[in-house]
Amino acid sequence: MPQLPRIGLAGFFLEANRLAPVTTGAHFEQSCDKAGAELLAELRAPAPRLLPDSQGFVATMGASGDWEPVALRMALAYPGGPVDHVWWTRFLADIEHRLAEAGPLDGVFISSHGAALTTEEDDPDGVLFERIRALVGPNVPVVAVFDLHTNVSRRMTDALSAFVAYRTNPHVDLRERGAEAAVLMRRMLVEGPGVVVLEKLPFLPASTDQLIAPGSPYASLLEEAAAWADARVLNISLCGGFPLADCAKCGFSVVVTASRGARDAAQAAATGMARRVWDTRNAFLTALTPMDTAVAMTVGAGADPADLLSRPPRLILADVGDNPGGGGGGNTTALLGALLKAGADKVLVGVFTDPRLAAEAHKEGVGARFMAHFNAGGPPEAFADPLDHEARVLALSDGTFVGRKGLVQGSTQSMGPSALLSLGGVQVIVISQRQQLLDPAQLDIFGIDLAQSTDSIRTLVVKSRGHFRAAFSDFAPAHRLIEVDGPGLTTPVLSRLSLQRVPRPAFPLDADARWPHG
Repeated sequence: MPQLPRIGLAGFFLEANRLAPVTTGAHFEQSCDKAGAELLAELRAPAPRLLPDSQGFVATMGASGDWEPVALRMALAYPGGPVDHVWWTRFLADIEHRLAEAGPLDGVFISSHGAALTTEEDDPDGVLFERIRALVGPNVPVVAVFDLHTNVSRRMTDALSAFVAYRTNPHVDLRERGAEAAVLMRRMLVEGPGVVVLEKLPFLPASTDQLIAPGSPYASLLEEAAAWADARVLNISLCGGFPLADCAKCGFSVVVTASRGARDAAQAAATGMARRVWDTRNAFLTALTPMDTAVAMTVGAGADPADLLSRPPRLILADVGDNPGGGGGGNTTALLGALLKAGADKVLVGVFTDPRLAAEAHKEGVGARFMAHFNAGGPPEAFADPLDHEARVLALSDGTFVGRKGLVQGSTQSMGPSALLSLGGVQVIVISQRQQLLDPAQLDIFGIDLAQSTDSIRTLVVKSRGHFRAAFSDFAPAHRLIEVDGPGLTTPVLSRLSLQRVPRPAFPLDADARWPHG
C-alpha cells in the first residue's frame, strides 16, 4: 500500500509595527498558540481560533485525497510591536525540535503574515523558512500563504516552493488562498518543488492606498496578473507591504511561483508585472479627510428632514491613524473628544481598548451611571490622551464572538470583558483585548443590529483601517466611508513618521525614486 503523504503544518503570524509596544508570548497565547495534538484538535474544531487559510488548506487536502497531517506549531498574535526576541528564539527552537521528531515529511505548509519583526531580528519570517528548508531538504515542497501586506525578502522566497498571498483587501479570501496552497502542494508532491522569484520595487504605498475594490488600481493589476498564469506560471502575488515595520525589506513586492524548472518564465512574469505596478504608482495615492470636516459631517447627518424621508444619511468614520490591525493602541481620544465637544448625536464608536474602564463598567453593572475615565492609570501610551465623561452602562459581555464576515469568518475570537457605554449622543464599546472593529458579530453580542438601528445610530466610528469595509459596507454608501486624518501609531501619512530603515529613495516619500535602479 502506498504511504500517505505526510505534510507538516506550521505557522507564525504577526504584523509588526516598529513604533508599537513589544509583542510578548502572552499576546500569542491570547490569540492562539497551539502545537502537536492540541493544534490538530484546533484545526478540526468547528470554529477554531486559527485563521481561515489553515482551515482551507486542511479541508482541500482532505477533499483531494488521503494524507497525514503532522501538526507542528502555529502561533499568531494581533498586530503589535516587534516580538520579544527571547520568545522568538524559543519558538524557533521548538519548531526545529518538532520537525526533527516528526521524521521524514513529504511537504510543509506554513500560515504566515510575512511582516514580522523581533526586538533583534528584522526578518524572522525568512529565518523560520530557511531553518525549515534546511531540515526537510531541497526536494520537499514548502508552501506558504501570506497576508497581502507581507514585507518580502529573498531569504523568504529562496526557501519556498510556492508563495500564495491574499488577493483581497479587506481580506476575505483567506480560506480560498489556503485551498490554492493545497492544490499547489498536491501538484508539487507529484512534480517536485516549484520555483519562487521576487521582484522588489522602491514603492511604499500607505495602508489606505492599498484598497482593492472594483476600479481601483490594485484590483486592475491583480486582473492583469491573473492573465500571466499558464502551465508554468502558477501564481503571481502582488504584495503592497507594510511600511510601518520600518525595515529593509519594506516595499511593494511581485512574487511569482512557477513549476519546477520554469525559472525563466517566472522571472519574465515578475519583471513584466513589476513594470506595470511601477507605471501605475501615482494612481495609488489617496487623501484623508481632516478631522474637523469629518466631525461637521457627523453633526450634519440628518439635519435636513428631507434627507430622512428619502434615505437614512448614514456615515462611517474610519479612525485610520489608530488602527489596532496595524499595531495601533485602539485608545486615542482625539476623534471621540471632538465628537463629544461638537454635540454629535446618534453615534456609535467601536471598539475602544481600555481594560480598566471595561472592568469598572462590569463592576458598576448595567444601568449604572458613573464618571468614565478613558486612559486612566497605568503607564502613559503614545497618543492615548485621557478623557473624562459621564457615562451610563447599557450592556455588558465577556467579549467572545464567532466571526461572520471577512478576515475572521468562522473563527472564535475574544475582546475580553467588554461594555457598551452611553456618553449622551455618543455610544462607545469598550473592550479589554486590543483589536479593530471588523465583524458585525462584535456588535451582535451587545444586541446591536445596524440594519435595524436607523433612528438610533446614524454614524459608525471604527478603529480600523480597512477591514470594516467587508463587514459594514451595507451601512453607508461608499462615498460616505470617510478615512479621517487623526493621530496615532498607524497614520497613513508616512512623511510624518521617522522611518529610519526603509530603503530610500522610495516613492512617494522621494519623488526622484527610480526603477529599475540606475
